[in-house]
Amino acid sequence: MSNIIFDYDGTVHESMLTYAPAFRDTMKWLSDNGFIADKEYSDSEISHWLGFNSTDMWGQFHPELSPEIREKARAMLGENMAARVENGEGGLYAGIEDALLSLKASGHTLIFLSNCRIHYMERHRRVFRLDRFFDSFFCCEEYGFIPKYEIFRRFSDRFEGDFIVVGDRFHDIDTAVRNGLHSVGCGYGYGSEDELRCADIIVTSPAQIPDAVNALTRKGC
Repeated sequence: MSNIIFDYDGTVHESMLTYAPAFRDTMKWLSDNGFIADKEYSDSEISHWLGFNSTDMWGQFHPELSPEIREKARAMLGENMAARVENGEGGLYAGIEDALLSLKASGHTLIFLSNCRIHYMERHRRVFRLDRFFDSFFCCEEYGFIPKYEIFRRFSDRFEGDFIVVGDRFHDIDTAVRNGLHSVGCGYGYGSEDELRCADIIVTSPAQIPDAVNALTRKGC
């Protein structure tokens, strides 16, 4: 059996349910206070930032803002999302719970790896009872916000056997490519076709993930 590394936002968690309204609220605060120009943001413009760690996102998005304002906006966005999750506005993708339970029942080890902060990971772990699925949890804040492919190298020796990466963004596929691993690209998430072009298999729904993983396992990782 294999160790299956799962991205979270856009792969397991349908992030736009909470991220889009929280993003728009934060941008309105920035524009109302004269820090940025007023603008309507499309879902595609917002979802582009899903999968980035917050440090990289705010470093690239409106880099003209002072570090103090970027940090205030980052915290505001995070607190807004947290409140929405606690209020029941968030959700996992339809079919992902069955997919994860199927993989676990087949004997695979499931690993959570996200470009999120610790409090985000722990909140979602509690709200969505993620310990039902995942054997281990890792997030970028624990490793100083280094890229996922480097985080993998920090923890991989704790596990025996092969690894398969499952995710929807270039950070996930890059983790597989740079470390010589197989990968499953989640075409239902927030990444583009180009971001997933190096994935071994691309799925269009969570229900297809177990078959994709098992095909790669039979192929030999």
